[in-house]
Amino acid sequence: MADIVLISPRFEMSYWGLEHALPLMGCRANMPPAALPLIAALTPPGHDVTIMDENVGPIDFDRCARADIVGLTGMIVQRHRMREILEELKRRGVFVTVGGPWISVREDYFGHLADTVFVGEAEETWPKFLEDWEAGKPALRYEQAEKTDLSKLPAPRLDLLDMRNYAFGNVQFTRGCPFTCEFCDIIVLFGRRPRIKTVPQIIAELDQLHRLGQEIVFIVDDNLIANKKAIVEVLRAVIEWQRERGFPLTFFTEASLDLADEPVLMQLMVDANIVNVFVGIETPNEESLRETKKLQNLRRGSTMVEKIHAIQSAGMEVWSGMILGFDHDDETIFDAQLRFAGEARIVGSMIGMLNAIPTTPLHARLAAEGRLDPDDDSAFGTNVIPVKLDRTVLRDGYLRVLRDMSEPAAYFDRMDSLYITGPLSGDQGRTARLTARPWLRRREQARFLVRATVLFARLMLRVTEPELKAEYRRRILKLARTNPRPVLLFVYALRAAMHYHAWRLAGSMSGKQGNVVNSY
Repeated sequence: MADIVLISPRFEMSYWGLEHALPLMGCRANMPPAALPLIAALTPPGHDVTIMDENVGPIDFDRCARADIVGLTGMIVQRHRMREILEELKRRGVFVTVGGPWISVREDYFGHLADTVFVGEAEETWPKFLEDWEAGKPALRYEQAEKTDLSKLPAPRLDLLDMRNYAFGNVQFTRGCPFTCEFCDIIVLFGRRPRIKTVPQIIAELDQLHRLGQEIVFIVDDNLIANKKAIVEVLRAVIEWQRERGFPLTFFTEASLDLADEPVLMQLMVDANIVNVFVGIETPNEESLRETKKLQNLRRGSTMVEKIHAIQSAGMEVWSGMILGFDHDDETIFDAQLRFAGEARIVGSMIGMLNAIPTTPLHARLAAEGRLDPDDDSAFGTNVIPVKLDRTVLRDGYLRVLRDMSEPAAYFDRMDSLYITGPLSGDQGRTARLTARPWLRRREQARFLVRATVLFARLMLRVTEPELKAEYRRRILKLARTNPRPVLLFVYALRAAMHYHAWRLAGSMSGKQGNVVNSY
């Protein structure tokens, strides 16, 4: 039987990382690594498993050196730290396996530093590897012949993590996406045929999250509505689970923009207490959308702004992913992105430059055209050589959009247009569902008021920039005087903390010495 350590490396500073907001929220990391608790659950009884999340605390390399097997996973933004960890483990003579999104698209990236690599999904190959290891014959490479049947998966071993360290929990309902976006590696890793867990599996995972004290949970599916018919049954079960327990969980998730064409599905999501949805808008440039085969954003008669407004009017805030540097983008794209965000009432947006991930159709096309920068750590922040934009212009325009999106007055004006004069009340979530339980509703309102007060106090104590602190104080105190709903106050305080991260990230990127880090 093996002593196994599983490691999630620290992330580079990024939009999703919330590194500057986490101290204000009283947490060490935004959410737990999704893959490692599942790998632990797939490990046969008798093996001993320890999970180390470097985003929570330092790696204990002495402990790793005593293990029989160390497993490492990571995304593209973690690849440099992964190499450093592998070099240290190699120096200590540790047997190391590597899996996850990055090694799956660049399996030769770490060379001799990995003893065994897992390409793609590993729910079947991980147990097979352990059998081979016990027999003294571990292979160098494992890859599943078929995609994982999600209906056979166990619940992840969240008990191996201290969930108090994380701002949000996470859960997965589905994998796969039916679309063909040229730049996306999701369809390469998970396929175009959406797969879904059973209702009992999902309910068991929600029970576990609730038992561990989680309240805000990210449904990590890359497109929750990839199988629209199947997700209806799941959402109805989640709604019933929430009602029976007084709506203990608030969700946010990801979905494609064609959600706006599905009023019944949107209502089910709202009824399940999904309050935010991340949508891959990518660009307001329709020629760029056609170029990258993001045709789902162009379907039917309404514009993208109208589609976003429809989702907001249904009761969900829209976060967006935006990309700069498509072949049809010129120097007008930077202001166009900013105008779009204002018109669409998008408060927060993950903005990045187009990057060609190995194994994607985009990577193959640009390689054939000789338009890939071979530098693994490009000074321009992306390996794509654009057509209509000079690389310096693209880099500087990207940094300007980051700064302008996080300009405090503009950021909170978008908040006000969505929550004050717009369709969202801030109370469309759990407390609004508790009208039949007035005592529970009052308790929830009191909890939100306490949390808003604590967040506000931390903002006033820990934000050292006078003008920024003054803006937070002005906006939140004005709201307290004019619309003092506890949930809305909490939403504004939380978004102020998230703004602080975006503002600090943009500032550090603009003043960065050396290479720019693409914040995708």
